[in-house]
Amino acid sequence: MTTDTHTLRLPATLRQAQAMAWLQGLTLPARGQLAVIDASDLQSFDSAALACLIELKRRALAGGWQIRVEGLPDRARRLAQVYGLAELI
Repeated sequence: MTTDTHTLRLPATLRQAQAMAWLQGLTLPARGQLAVIDASDLQSFDSAALACLIELKRRALAGGWQIRVEGLPDRARRLAQVYGLAELI
């Protein structure tokens, strides 16, 4: 099992209109890799951004890789808490 890190960056804008295209355009990590989800650029978002993170978590479980979210804006963390999703991301 490899311990390589694979970085996925959230875009500055991630709303419902962009979410599907962003997910479809990703190159996913290999089995055993750690995907660092860099959310430091995220500025304009709605609940679709959280849905993307949950989808990545689902894909990680299915694909045998792990995720770690870094740089998530406080507003996104609060939104995750409101929806009861904070522990998932």
